[in-house]
Amino acid sequence: MVTSVLSIGTAVPPTRLAQQHVRDLFAAQPGTSRLTQRLIGAAFDASGIDHRHTVLAEFSGQAPQTPSGIPVLDDTGRILSPSTGARNDEYIRQAPPLFAAAADAALRGAGVAPGQVTHVVTVSCTGMFAPGPDYRLVRDLGLPVTVERYHLGFVGCAAALPGLRTAARICAGDPDAVVLVVCAELCTLHFRVSDDPQQIVSSSVFADGAAAAVVSADPTLRGAHWLELERFGTAVTDDGEQDMAWTVGDEGFDMVLSAEVPRIIGREIRGAVARFLGEDEVDAWAVHPGGRSVLDRVETGLDLPASALAASRGVLRDYGNMSSATILFILRAFLDGTAGDAAAGTAGDTAPGGQRGQRIAALAFGPGLTVESALLTRRAAERA
Repeated sequence: MVTSVLSIGTAVPPTRLAQQHVRDLFAAQPGTSRLTQRLIGAAFDASGIDHRHTVLAEFSGQAPQTPSGIPVLDDTGRILSPSTGARNDEYIRQAPPLFAAAADAALRGAGVAPGQVTHVVTVSCTGMFAPGPDYRLVRDLGLPVTVERYHLGFVGCAAALPGLRTAARICAGDPDAVVLVVCAELCTLHFRVSDDPQQIVSSSVFADGAAAAVVSADPTLRGAHWLELERFGTAVTDDGEQDMAWTVGDEGFDMVLSAEVPRIIGREIRGAVARFLGEDEVDAWAVHPGGRSVLDRVETGLDLPASALAASRGVLRDYGNMSSATILFILRAFLDGTAGDAAAGTAGDTAPGGQRGQRIAALAFGPGLTVESALLTRRAAERA
């Protein structure tokens, strides 16, 4: 019995931010020193990001058609700092529709009706409430009231892979299960002005978005292409517990993302991947783009060609770091066959029924510092 990702759907808020605009907005804040302005310029310009999406329409610099429910900017362009409670209230208002949009896209892509879903796994680390997003999906999508629900909270950027792993474990125990895995993050709710280099880096890379996957072991549900979930791995690095963290502060969630993170990943990645893959060879890499420097360190640490992480760099460029949802955006490109020849390797679906397939190693990094891994194979239905 093989468990597969049947489809992946994505959703982003309508407000699209140009990276240069956000950079200039932060650099122009009252009281910002020249040193801080230089740090802001360096962080934003080195991010590898052109555009990001946000639920805070005011950050676009245009009069918002749908204003946020919290004060974001005053009349002078000064970035305000609402309380954590106010920010979380906005999460409660804006996250559920994003969860639902991504989930609906995934269900439609798989040709699966809401009534066929047996389990829901939701993932988020940028807000919290109860009944939570798993409950709201039942109501918003018309899922069966008997659907089993699970929520992974505060696992950070790596959480989508444990979400898929949870789905695979469910399907291993129940071959008839149809599992909906949905990640949604509203990272920009926690933006604030700071001269702390770690907060500046956070403001330069994080974005809002959602992604969902339909997972099942039922072969009759497969479409033209699918991703087989072969196995998963987890590795905790020797250090990094203080370098990547996500805590609740009085004025939003405090993201710690130190300059040591890329260096730790660069130092540890070869050993973590070697333990996970063993002698197996892969054709393509789907790596969570925590930032451009993280991708650079992975590329160097694994001796990959410059083209190997093209799909990851493309998602970073167009969407930024959407925390847990990001790796599913990258896997969607491989599933849909839009990742590009360079990123996808050369193996492809060469045999009838996709017997050879394209083997993809997925890597994501979370607090701890933790490396989550998955090995997937892209298959294609046999042509008539």
